[in-house]
Amino acid sequence: MADYAVELRNVSKRFPGPSGEIVTAVRNVTMQIRDGEFFSMLGPSGCGKTTSLRMIAGFELPTEGDVYIHAKPMGRTPPFQRPVNTVFQNYALFPHMTIGENVGFGLQMDRVPKDEIVKRVKQALEMVRLPGYEKRRTRQLSGGQQQRVALARALVKRPEVLLLDEPLGALDLKLRKEMQLELKKLQREVGITFIYVTHDQEEALTMSDRIAVMSGGVTLQVGNANEIYERPNCKFVADFIGETNFLNGKISEQNGNAVTVALPSGLSVHAVSDQKVANGTEVSVAIRPEKLHLGNKDGAANQLSGRVAEVVYIGTDTHYNVRLPSNQPVRVREQNSLPGSQPLAAEGDEVTVSFSAQAARVLTE
Repeated sequence: MADYAVELRNVSKRFPGPSGEIVTAVRNVTMQIRDGEFFSMLGPSGCGKTTSLRMIAGFELPTEGDVYIHAKPMGRTPPFQRPVNTVFQNYALFPHMTIGENVGFGLQMDRVPKDEIVKRVKQALEMVRLPGYEKRRTRQLSGGQQQRVALARALVKRPEVLLLDEPLGALDLKLRKEMQLELKKLQREVGITFIYVTHDQEEALTMSDRIAVMSGGVTLQVGNANEIYERPNCKFVADFIGETNFLNGKISEQNGNAVTVALPSGLSVHAVSDQKVANGTEVSVAIRPEKLHLGNKDGAANQLSGRVAEVVYIGTDTHYNVRLPSNQPVRVREQNSLPGSQPLAAEGDEVTVSFSAQAARVLTE
């Protein structure tokens, strides 16, 4: 079996627009998805993630390039002949059928013997932790249970790849978080490749072995959750995944991956860069709010003075909005780790904001 479950090779997709113009939804995307991994396509609406998923499924055909499933080019292969199945946000369960009939519908269309259908439906429902639900009706189930039935219906046909198009979008927040962990656990148990589309950053970070961040029809970065969050390769990725402070300036010195950036205020920031950047180049320094601290934290390389504009207590953390002398806003997130923790500063206080050089990453794009 091929190392890659799915490959997109130089795939583009163009559609005619409402006024006759050509709209490019996916632009020259190359992506390799490993066998047996939980892979997420993450990005805002209109970034091309759902179109990419639909091309893997066969619901859309590439304008250029090709899709390969276990090294076999799909070409114009119709969806029902591809070794994949899809779970949508709208579960599309048949209300007039029992749960067992819903799950076994695809097998019935494939003319699988009745005894085999009964056996496989039972196995699929056990897989999604709904044993004995064969005779129930969809109206008797909660949203989370209906989502599991949709998963069972997709898994019962034993696809090589399962495609999931924002399947948790209709659930409330608490149930969605529970189902994220359930889905990841299920994927590990069944061992097949899951390709998951979402616009929810936390969802992608929680569930995925690897994530492709997309914008404007192109793939900006592919990596595991730690790589995407800790080492974003461009400003869009840093800004889209979680919260990020950006300090704009120019490179004044570089020694290996250690960089000094001169800010417009005349102050300098010590940071790290994964690439060689010429002196004078305009860059952004990205720093996560939880990596900033009020006061001089362990002799940090960077210390900037500012004034607290706002204090927001949210239980686990306290968020401080600080204005630097150049009126540059920065967000600081301090964990409330001790019982009865009190805010470290009040609105209007003069404070020092400190952070290490390793917490500050130079981005050129």
